[in-house]
Amino acid sequence: MKKTLLIILAIFIVMQFKQTDKTNKLVAQNLEIKAPENITVMLKNACYDCHSNEVKWPWYSNIAPFSWIIDSHVSNGRKSLNFSEWEDYTEEEKKKKLKEIFRTAYASMPLAGYIKFHKEADLTREQRTMIRMWTGVKK
Repeated sequence: MKKTLLIILAIFIVMQFKQTDKTNKLVAQNLEIKAPENITVMLKNACYDCHSNEVKWPWYSNIAPFSWIIDSHVSNGRKSLNFSEWEDYTEEEKKKKLKEIFRTAYASMPLAGYIKFHKEADLTREQRTMIRMWTGVKK
């Protein structure tokens, strides 16, 4: 039993040597999405930690394997939509992204696991409706 615990501890310690890149790429402010202040606040509270270059890395993002999971979520989130680089998208890409925001704002984002640790990200039905209306997408 002791030997097994020591092996598990050793594996956990070795895992800590594989650190993730937690940098936030500097981007010109003029590239960030432009939205009314109330929408911007909601997006920053609920979306920016995975969909921008303004990630607030939590303390547990320094502990493997959680760091790997969080890094994967942020990398994938930035690839699918990055509010910090909005103006780099073509008009067609922006329309597509707004449709995706309209669809996911209904219920699927932010993820339940994220909301558990970030209560400010838990959007009310009214806030979700406001974001959906802001996109300009018709049902």
